[in-house]
Amino acid sequence: MRCLIIDDEPVARDILRQYISDTPALELAGECESALSALEFLKEHSVDLLFLDVNMPKLSGISFLKSLSNPPGVILTTAYSEYALEGFELDVVDYLLKPFSFERFLKAINKIMSKERVVDRDSAIVIKADGKSYRVLTTEILYVESLGDYLTVHTSNQKFTFYKTMKSLAEELPSPEFIRVHKSYLVAISKIDYLEGNLIYINRKEIPIGNAYKEEFLNQFGK
Repeated sequence: MRCLIIDDEPVARDILRQYISDTPALELAGECESALSALEFLKEHSVDLLFLDVNMPKLSGISFLKSLSNPPGVILTTAYSEYALEGFELDVVDYLLKPFSFERFLKAINKIMSKERVVDRDSAIVIKADGKSYRVLTTEILYVESLGDYLTVHTSNQKFTFYKTMKSLAEELPSPEFIRVHKSYLVAISKIDYLEGNLIYINRKEIPIGNAYKEEFLNQFGK
């Protein structure tokens, strides 16, 4: 799980960084010293879990959380227990009261991992297009095409065009089920009909394999 630490206290970030490093299931995606910088970070990066401090200058963790339309999993971290109730009303996974031990940290991680195992059976991404939000099952996605500053997600009977970077969307999709095969294409390996030369065929669509991606793709495709 990709994690983002949001905390204005250097010592708190140091402790979380070490705990994340000591937990094989976790990967540190980044650190932010304020909620405002976290908003900018999330525009370009996808994460699975936020370690969110409540008391921060300018924008509190609670206000930040309320501003997110589709937040990832959230574990609140704070020295003040009075925020616990409000946090759970916002559907946070857990509440860590500073200072917390590695054992208590792992208990919170086990809680969100159990929740993720249930969600993964029906894995989906949220796509915002045409002023609407669509929940699209990852099992229905055939391939993703980059069109300038926009992406088009193709399913067997629909397509959705929206503003997002290919890198950001790739981080949201489960690996190794989805793989980048060209600077302009990302495909679902299970949906490939056949290969011919340097072309992939999915639902009668020809998709080129870029030289920079060919070795990794062929290794993954042959497994």
